[in-house]
Amino acid sequence: MAGLLGPSPAALLTSTLPCTSSSNSKASFLSSTTGKKFYGGIGILPSKKGRSHFHVANVATEATPTEKAQRVAAKGNQRPVYPFAAIVGQDEMKLCLLLNVIDPKIGGVMIMGDRGTGKSTTVRSLVDLLPEIKVVYGDPFNSDPEDPESMGMEVRESILRGEELPVATTKITMVDLPLGATEDRVCGTIDIEKALTEGVKAFEPGLLAKANRGILYVDEVNLLDDHLVDVLLDSAASGWNTVEREGISISHPARFILIGSGNPEEGELRPQLLDRFGMHAQVGTVRDAELRVKIVEERARFDQNPKEFRTTYEEEQQKLQDQIDSARSALSSVQIDRELRVKISKVCAELNVDGLRGDIVTNRAAKALAALKGRDTVSAEDIATVIPNCLRHRLRKDPLESIDSGLLVIEKFYEVFS
Repeated sequence: MAGLLGPSPAALLTSTLPCTSSSNSKASFLSSTTGKKFYGGIGILPSKKGRSHFHVANVATEATPTEKAQRVAAKGNQRPVYPFAAIVGQDEMKLCLLLNVIDPKIGGVMIMGDRGTGKSTTVRSLVDLLPEIKVVYGDPFNSDPEDPESMGMEVRESILRGEELPVATTKITMVDLPLGATEDRVCGTIDIEKALTEGVKAFEPGLLAKANRGILYVDEVNLLDDHLVDVLLDSAASGWNTVEREGISISHPARFILIGSGNPEEGELRPQLLDRFGMHAQVGTVRDAELRVKIVEERARFDQNPKEFRTTYEEEQQKLQDQIDSARSALSSVQIDRELRVKISKVCAELNVDGLRGDIVTNRAAKALAALKGRDTVSAEDIATVIPNCLRHRLRKDPLESIDSGLLVIEKFYEVFS
């Protein structure tokens, strides 16, 4: 039976089994002080009918003014991030990132390009523009208080019991997945410290729990170990992370925007994972001498005085953030004509795109772009802008084909939409 653990990173999970006696002195001492029987270091509560089930306590409380002040102070002390509005060029990459922030269901972005083209800098600069979301306060899985699909099991059970849960507002989080991460750290594992000191089973959530309803960024994703790729595939496919180990069975929501970047010269990405990215952006080195000089000068200014440099872009950043908030609010009202939907599917069919993800993502991306532009209907121009990024990585590769796959998509688009 799956149980989701509560508000703290190591929430208590206690299994109930029929009681037996224990001769261990430490277990006897703990038993007398806690009222629990101990079996092999695991705290057990007696069950009336002898059936095994999990007990989870809800200990979420409202944030105090002191805690809120500490958060603001911590935010001010964070390492300064290069402003998104200060990124020169790379419009295709920036557009793909913005569309995914507007509609997370697009499914993320894969950014491939030459080294030193600002891929990681651009992705990390997105942090300042991320909107705020409502979460159940104290829940380690960032549960949505209004959407059952994004709730942890404990939160869902509390709502079914009619309990009123405290709600807080927080910014969407961005979680970095390092190449050297272990599977335990990514998925979560049993909290050994709690097991040894308190004699209870406790689940310690991993990076997938932290990334729920946020962004999971993998730099050099094409160099990621196969066993971690398998974990990402499972979570991306179902939206849930299931942990089966050390006698515990835990499931929790893991719906995140998957963003990856890499250099194609360093290795190809597994096709199964590539298909999980909603959009694909190609980044090239800037060739214009004037633009290169501008990039160098801007970077030098930022390195010399990051805070002052960020201040000069505060107004542009705020305008962009307001535009994103407005687009997210208007997204549900954007319409796309059936005729355009049919043409999108015709393009996908004639390009021999496997599956229907290409159709779905193109429709979503076109609606997000229309919302970003402040319109309530999708035009053919919107589709022409996003369709190469939605289908480029889904085409079957022909080793004898020299033309770029994005150009093939554009050619087929104009053939169908003419």
